[in-house]
Amino acid sequence: MSEEGDGPDAPDRSLLAAHLAGDPDAFGRIVARHRDRLWAVALRTLGDREEAADALQDALLSAYRAAGSYRGEAQVTTWLHRIVVNACLDRVRRRQARPTVPLLDEAGRTDPSDPRDSLAERETALDIEQALAALAHDQRVAIVLVDLQGLSVEEAAAVLDVPVGTVKSRCSRGRARLALSLGHLRNRPGTAAVPPGTGRFAREGGDA
Repeated sequence: MSEEGDGPDAPDRSLLAAHLAGDPDAFGRIVARHRDRLWAVALRTLGDREEAADALQDALLSAYRAAGSYRGEAQVTTWLHRIVVNACLDRVRRRQARPTVPLLDEAGRTDPSDPRDSLAERETALDIEQALAALAHDQRVAIVLVDLQGLSVEEAAAVLDVPVGTVKSRCSRGRARLALSLGHLRNRPGTAAVPPGTGRFAREGGDA
C-alpha cells in the first residue's frame, strides 16, 4: 500500500490499514463515511431499492474481505465505487431484469411532508428516473457517476476501469438520449427543483 500522506484520502487509507491490522471498528468507520454516496450510486444504477440494497451489501462484504487487495493506486473511495458498480452490473447480468422506477432516496426531494413539495416536482422526478432507467447500463453508470455524484471524468474512468474518452462518449450519448426524453420538462413548473445534476438533461446533451 502506498504512503498515506496528508491528502484527503489519508483518513480512509489509515482506517483501511487499521482494518487489515485487526481493528474491528475501522472498516465500519469507512462505510459510515461513504455509505450515502455508495447507496446513491447503487440506487441510480439499478433503479430499484431492494436490488440496490442487496448489491450494496454484496459490495461492502466483498470490500471487507478483499481489503488486502487494495494497493493504493487509486483513492479508497474510487476503489469502493468500483466494487459497488461491479456488484450492480453483476446483478443486472445475472437476473437480466429491466429496472423499475425507484422510490427516491432518503436525501430525496419528494417527501410529501416537505411543504415545498408539489405534484409537478414529483412528476418531474419520476420522469427523470424513468429516462435514466431507459438508458443502456454503461451510459447510465457514467451519467450517475459524473453528473449525479459529481466525480470528475478521470475519477469515473478509474472507477469503471475504462479510458477517459470512453466515459466522455458514454456521457455524451446518454445526455443526448436524456435531452430527447426530457425535452418536455423545459416548460413544466417545478423543473428547477429536481435533484441536482438532472435538470440539465431537459436542456442539453453536450459532452462532459
